[in-house]
Formats: sequence, structure tokens, C-alpha cells
Amino acid sequence: MLAHLSISNFAVVKQLSVNLEKGLTAITGETGAGKSIAIDALSLCLGERADANAVRSTAPKAEIIAHFALATNTKAKRYLDEHELTSDEDENSCFIRRVISKEGRSKAFINGIPASLQQLKGLGQHLLAIHGQNTHLQLLKEDYQRQLVDTVGNHKDSLSNVKQHYALWREKQKMLSELQAQAQQREDRLQLLTYQVRELDEFALEDGEFSELETEHKRLSNGQSLLEQAQTSFYHLYESDEGNALSILQNSIDRLGELESHDASLSPILVLLNEAAIQVEEAAGELRHYCDDLEIDPLRLQQVEARYAKAMDLARKHSVMPEELFAHHQTLAREFASLGDQESLLTTLEDEVDELKAQYLNETKVLSEYRVKAANYLASEIEIQIHQMNMPHAKVAIEVNYDEFKKPSALGQDTVEIKVSTNPGQAADKLDKVVSGGELSRIGLAIQVIASDNHATPTMIFDEVDTGISGPTASIVGGLLRRLGKQVQVMCVTHLPQVAAQAHNQLFVTKLTDGESTETQMLALTKQDRVDELARLLAGDKVTKSALANAKELLKSAQSN
Repeated sequence: MLAHLSISNFAVVKQLSVNLEKGLTAITGETGAGKSIAIDALSLCLGERADANAVRSTAPKAEIIAHFALATNTKAKRYLDEHELTSDEDENSCFIRRVISKEGRSKAFINGIPASLQQLKGLGQHLLAIHGQNTHLQLLKEDYQRQLVDTVGNHKDSLSNVKQHYALWREKQKMLSELQAQAQQREDRLQLLTYQVRELDEFALEDGEFSELETEHKRLSNGQSLLEQAQTSFYHLYESDEGNALSILQNSIDRLGELESHDASLSPILVLLNEAAIQVEEAAGELRHYCDDLEIDPLRLQQVEARYAKAMDLARKHSVMPEELFAHHQTLAREFASLGDQESLLTTLEDEVDELKAQYLNETKVLSEYRVKAANYLASEIEIQIHQMNMPHAKVAIEVNYDEFKKPSALGQDTVEIKVSTNPGQAADKLDKVVSGGELSRIGLAIQVIASDNHATPTMIFDEVDTGISGPTASIVGGLLRRLGKQVQVMCVTHLPQVAAQAHNQLFVTKLTDGESTETQMLALTKQDRVDELARLLAGDKVTKSALANAKELLKSAQSN
């Protein structure tokens, strides 16, 4: 619960410090006194964005400090532990501090530790809930009506399942859409590759084959010249009777060999000549084999020339070097296979999308069943509450209409509508077509109390939610808030004496001015102060003895319940 609130230099508040008690606390005061200042300040502690205009004109900064007691608030303590924001001094207390500079800069602290607005919002949902004057208007929106049913139903697991299946379906649907959008391009490319790969497959050039073709083509096309020159060289090296290279070397070796005994320095020369003779003889032998093996085959030359020319032609067609044609063939083949895989994937994805859509719809049907149960419960509870608020003939129905053909949503396929009949014989219809402003306020308050009763935060704040009601209805509303105050801490900004009288505690907001500046103060009222304030609310500016007597009786009657 909220134990203490301190506000400095915020709007018209110069300095305000107030202790808050358990039960229902009514906040009253004259119009324009600033009864909602504390709510605005608490909103900042819950992560609302700060405005430099909120800083008091004569001050450099505004500061708000809210102290919450967490003895029984396990959710808030768990959040603090998970985010390492727990107080070292007292784990059952939480201090939220918000500072806004005149320049508009803002700082936030949780238990003295710097915190982000996201952390304030995350923690705030476990600390208090604020219901403003505009909350009733939200009742007219279908999304808000569906949210109310989900809150009361507390079917979080089913909602989560729908969201997860929706996300899976959307992801696959996106992939499918992208593939389908590329279908024509893929088809055109596939047709081209079908022709190109088939042509290259038929040619079937092997790795390194072009280099071998090029070498063989040169050899075959120059076969006669190669044979003639090889034979001539063999003749001069080995066979010429007029003097071949080998016989010349041998004569030189013989002559120098005879002289070696006279000059030893000829020995190295003889070694070289002998080696040269051996090399010449071996070369002559290789030439003989070369000539024997060299074939001049016009048919083979024709075959090689044809394949070589085809390779050159294909290389030009594909704009690659002939040596790269084999690698290019493999690349195209892989792309062709990949496009084929994508076509297969497209078919698979279509099946997966249909299956995921079916699973999603199954989950939405389960969620819809939960919503129907929650809607029936909520409708009956609203009827009970508003019957007590001077709407004895009102009938409430909450329709949950399931449509599996509507555009899929992460929130399911339901349309939720609250319909009301306020008078006998009147057909039920949408809220904006049937109820008055006061009736809408009563229905709204009933819904907030029911929803909050199901999932109550430790502190609930109502900001003039009793607008549009009066008399006996106001007393009933006050009693409703008082009963709620026995379960959780409730604060209510009100201008109705019947509501204020039901409160366990009462704060009075007043505005003081010295002609140059204005200051708002908030005071805790004693029992006699409460009688005086209730009399003012009953009679206006002129408080009479009759008004005081009525106020005293009103307070006594309310507090006896």
C-alpha cells in the first residue's frame, strides 16, 4: 500500500507531505483547489513522461517521493529482486523518487538506484492502479470491452497460446508471400537455366579438359611439321653418315683421351664430353620413340577441332573464359537445383501455413470459449452492482461473437460487445446508444470494482469516477467503495458528500494565495473537520446548522456500516 507521499515544487504545490492510511480515503476540496495534484504526481512515479511546465515557476526542480509498504506485496518484491532494485535496509519498503528539472530533464530512482521509465511502469503495475474520469469513455470502445472480459476471465495461458500461434503463422506467411512475390522471376530464371544447364550437360566438359583439348589440338594440327623436324633432328644427332652430333662428340673424346696422359687438366673436359655424349644418345632415343608414337590422324584432329570450337563458342555465349567453363557449369547447376528446391519449399510452406492457420484457429476457439464464460460472469456481476445503484431494471449482456473468417489477430477472432437495457421492454443495445452519462458512470464504476476485485493491486485510486450521480445512488457508490476499501487501499477524489462520508479517512485539499503566488495544501481531517467539510459539500459556501446536523447524521450513518 501507499504509505507516504511527498511533493515539492510540483505545479501549485510548494511543499506537501501526507501519510496515507488503509481503507477508503476520500479526497475533497473546492473546485480548482488541486485535488488531482497527488494523482498527477503519482502518475510520474508510475512512469508517465515528465513536462517541464509541471515545475513550480519559482523553483529549479520538482521532486516527488512515494513510499510503499510491501509486506504482503509478493509481486512487487519479486520484481524488485529480479531487477536488483530491492532496498538494502528494508525489503518490505519501496521508495520511488522522481525529479524534474526546469529544463524538462527527468531522473527516476527506485530505492535510491537510478531507474528507467520502463522499470517504473513495470513496478508500478504491482503497486497501484489509477482510474480517471476518462475511464468510463473507454467503455464505449470494443477493444477495451474485450480487455475487460480477458481481465476478469484471467485466461492468460490461452491468450498467450493464441499470440504464439499467431506469431508462428505470420512468420511462415511472410516467408510464403516473399516466395510467391518472386515466383515470376524465379520461373523466368528457371526456364533460362533449364536450357543452359541442359546444353552444358550435353557438352559435358570435364574439369581441366579444355587445357588438354588445347594441347592436343596444337599437336594434331602441327603433326606433320612436328614429325619432319623431329626426324631431321634425330638424323643430325644420331644417323647422319656425313657426321652426326654423337659421332663428332665420340671423335673428340677419343682424341682428347689420347692426350689426357700428357695434360691432366683435360680430364674435367673429358668428363663433360662423356656426359654430353650420353645426353645426346638419350635424346636421340627419345626422339626415335617420339617419332614412332606420333600419329597424324586427320579424323582425330577433326574431332578435337569440333569439341575445341564448341567449348570456345559456349564460353563466349556465357561470357566466361574457356578455362572457366567447367566451374561456370557447376555454378549454374547448383543454382538450378536451388530454384527447384525453392519450388518444393513453396509447396511445403503452403502446407505449413495452412496447418499453422488451422492450429491458430483452434486456439482462438478455445480462447473464445473462455471469453464466453468470463463475459457471462461479468455481465451478471455488473447487473448485481448496478441494480444497487438505482438501476433496478437494467439488463446487461456481453456478446462474444467468433468469426474465423475475419482478419487474423494476435488477440483472437472474437468481437466483444457490452449491451445494456436500462428500462423494461427496451431492447438491449450498445452502451453509447442506450445509457446516459450518469448511467455510464455507474456501469463503469461497477466494472472497475469487479475487475479490480478479481485482480486487485494493493492501492486503487479513483479520480472523480462518481461524476454524473447523486442522491441515493451516490450513497450506494460510496458503500461500494467502502467495501472495496476493506480489501485494498482505496483513494477517491470526490465532490459528493455521500461518497466522502463512507470513507475511513478523509483528506482536504485547499488553495492558499497571497496575491502573488498560489499554493495547494492537503490536510488530514479529524472527525469534527469531516463534519464541517461534509456540511460544506451539502450546503455550499454557506454552512448552516441544518447542514451541520445533516452532515453529522450522514457521517454517523455511513460509518456504522
